[in-house]
Amino acid sequence: MSSENKVLAIIMGGGRGTRLYPLTKERCKPAVPLAGKYRLVDIPISNCLNSGINRIFVLTQFNTASLHRHIQNTYRFDPFNGGMVEILSAEQTEKGDMWYQGTADAVRQNLHHFADHKHDLVLILAGDQLYRMDFRAMIQQHIETKANVTIAALPFPASKVEGLGLMRVNDDLSIAEFAEKPKDPAVIEKMVVGEAVQSRLKFTPAGKHCLASMGNYVFNRRALVEALNNNMTDFGKEIIPSLLGKGRIYSHIFEGYWEDIGTVRAFFEANLQLTDVVPPFNFFAAGVPVYTHARYLPASKVNRCTMEHVVMADGCIITEAQLRRCVIGIRATVREGCKLENVVMMGADGFETERDIRSNAENGVPNVGIGHNCTIRNAIIDKGARIGNNVVLDPAGKPANWEGQGVYIRDGVLVVPKNAIIANNTVI
Repeated sequence: MSSENKVLAIIMGGGRGTRLYPLTKERCKPAVPLAGKYRLVDIPISNCLNSGINRIFVLTQFNTASLHRHIQNTYRFDPFNGGMVEILSAEQTEKGDMWYQGTADAVRQNLHHFADHKHDLVLILAGDQLYRMDFRAMIQQHIETKANVTIAALPFPASKVEGLGLMRVNDDLSIAEFAEKPKDPAVIEKMVVGEAVQSRLKFTPAGKHCLASMGNYVFNRRALVEALNNNMTDFGKEIIPSLLGKGRIYSHIFEGYWEDIGTVRAFFEANLQLTDVVPPFNFFAAGVPVYTHARYLPASKVNRCTMEHVVMADGCIITEAQLRRCVIGIRATVREGCKLENVVMMGADGFETERDIRSNAENGVPNVGIGHNCTIRNAIIDKGARIGNNVVLDPAGKPANWEGQGVYIRDGVLVVPKNAIIANNTVI
């Protein structure tokens, strides 16, 4: 199988990204920075490229400017191999002028764009997950089973499947039933895999497990067009259940690390886990790189600091600070006397000049980065934030969801928004 000639990949960019707000206040979800130097969209794109799939569409509709810049600056292909990463935003046409109403509707509205490209299969991917997967195995299974649709499935303990789409499968992995986010214990128990399927699981510990949909699908080209010939708007809630009994639908079991990072808390914890001695997701894995924009920045500079479990990107200057379990993004500046613990700092889009610094002083504006003698815990500091001197930021003692004084608390995590200004001596 030559997957690059058969497959188009579609990455769902999501809606307004309200669960990630305020990180999505000025950018769409796929453009949110990740792990110091990447963007969320780099994960599914890199999985595609490492699987030999280089014709990729990203569907989104809100705050796309940042995503456009990143895609254009990062993914440039040899003109002779036909590769591309193209952003498709909602647009007005003779057939309609509606925003995307859901994942299925987004694909439906762009079928005419996909038809211009030769393909037999369509790979549809969620855009807010952290995982590494070779899609060639899933595609090969799809072909061998002569499936119309194949759904990537993750084994989950039956006690932890709340909020997930579950599937009941036969011994040959064909899907007999699909339930979107069931709460009834009887329904969940019905979805527990049998012994034949359990025996296929190589890395999953013993115990009761259900197969949960990852939101990643392989469709035959014709099957996709037929499945979307209606007004249904969502794949998980409507399209997939409607197809059961009407064609060959199979699950493909994936047993690697997977994390849905669609909420502020999940995003925060997934980043901090990267500071572990052996992180669950390994950006250092040989032969399967995660691609992103090549910025040609200088090496980071650390002056008389104490650091424990820190991931640091390029172009940073950290001086006489104490950092514990932190992810420090590109061009970040942390000044003397600071103490950071459990902090995801996204850095800055550029360096300030001497003229910028003089102007900041004249106008009483903090420089980009973190000022002197600050204490920050359990926080996300978005790009370009300016935090003054003697600032204390810690969500402890505040409600899990709160906002004020220029910051937000979401899911118990304090968030300093992009380009925010936090004055000297602020205590939160």
